[in-house]
Order: sequence, then C-alpha cells, then structure tokens
Amino acid sequence: MDLQLKDKVIIVTGGARGIGKGIAVALAAEGAIPFIVSRTEAENLKTVTEIEQAGGKAYHTVAELSNPETCELAVAEVLKQAGRIDGLVNNAGENDGVGLQSGNYERFMQSLHKNLVHYYLVAHHALPELIKNQGSIVNITSKVADTGQGGTSAYAASNGGRNAMTREWAVELLPHNIRVNAVAVAECYTPLYDRWIKTLPNPEEMLATIIARIPLGKRMTTVEEIAHATIFLLSPLSGHTTGQIVYVDGGYTHLDRSINN
Repeated sequence: MDLQLKDKVIIVTGGARGIGKGIAVALAAEGAIPFIVSRTEAENLKTVTEIEQAGGKAYHTVAELSNPETCELAVAEVLKQAGRIDGLVNNAGENDGVGLQSGNYERFMQSLHKNLVHYYLVAHHALPELIKNQGSIVNITSKVADTGQGGTSAYAASNGGRNAMTREWAVELLPHNIRVNAVAVAECYTPLYDRWIKTLPNPEEMLATIIARIPLGKRMTTVEEIAHATIFLLSPLSGHTTGQIVYVDGGYTHLDRSINN
C-alpha cells in the first residue's frame, strides 16, 4: 500500500532507538525522509546509516530536548538541512520513576521537561511549516495515563498531558487542516523497557507475569506494530482521522485482563 509519504520530511524525536527508530525506519521504507532529533550522536548516525544502507534517506541533529532553548534550535536545524517540515512524531521521553513518595519538586519538574514540555515546544516551533504544508502530528503516549503504574507520578502526568494536548491541538488546528492523533503504547520491549524491568525484583518472573496478562496473543507489542500505526496516522490515507488516541497494545489497556485466567 502506498501511504503517499514519498519525500515528506517528518521529524521524529527520540528517533535513534526503540520505538522512535522503528518509526524512522518505517517512514524511510515508505519513501519519506525521517529527521531524527535525539541526544546521542553515535546512535543517530547508526540509525541514519542503517536507513541509507537500505536505500532510504534520513537526516539527524543532536539535541537535548529537556532544554527548552534546544527545542527551537532543533527545529531550525531541520529547516536548515531539509528545507521543509511535513509532519512531526513526538516520541522522546522515558518512564523515569519519579513517584509521589520518592520524588520532589525538582525531579518532578525535570521529568515534565523530559517527557511533556518538549512535545509542546517542538510542535510550537514546527507549526508554521506544518501549517504551510498541511502536515500532521502524532504524539506517542502511554497506557500509564489510563491505568497508573505506581511510583511514576511525573510520567503518568506527562502522558495525561500528551493525551490532552493531542485532542486540544486537533481542535485548534482544524482551520489549518492539520490532523493530530496519538498512539498509546502499553507493553513494548525497547532498550528503555529493558532497563526499567531490570530495576525490579525478579525481573524475569515479572516480565513473564506481564506478558501473560496481555490479552491478544499473550505477547508484547512489537516496535514495528507501533511504527506502522504511527505512519498510517501521518499519511493522507487516514485523512479524516483526528483527535484520536489509538491503543496499539494487544487489548492490554481496555480489555478485561481476567480473560487470561
């Protein structure tokens, strides 16, 4: 299926690894040009090289998006290198475990900048180009906003904000024909997920317990499945879809997990 994304320049924050990398690779396979905005140059270059070796095209810039000033500079770099912006995937962030008991003001605010504030800022600075090109936005979000997890107040708050901004932007940008949607992730094995699971007691047993509770197929969602849903929402083929939060999670968030018992 041709998703009509050929030569479209799509910013992917956190696009060097994990879900972001999967999205960048999938975009390139559709003929789009992912622009990776991520903080580690070596990982950026590795992903760009993989895309180029597969016959695609990609750009990158190094940016620490938790720094507000850097968000504006990153968008400026996209325009400098690629000359246009046709879409945005807000993806960068991590479940950093800033809880109500374990956290404090400084850590809570740092987490909001790491996980939420740059979603707003990158979109804000990219907006003139998105309006010009009638682009689209996809925000990657998490089931934690719906289910809670325990010990991660800041990440939960950030994802609640991501969901709310998705619907707010969809309303605000209707006059510009810009669609805004979100893809909600539950259990998807990425480098960050691996790091998190290893912080828990008996990580292998915990992982097996989590997988057993995923209704569809009792398996984790793949990075590729997240990526395919994301690029479809970016594409003109989903041209009448906006303001939606799409849960690509094997039913984990909304199906009764007791069906596995």
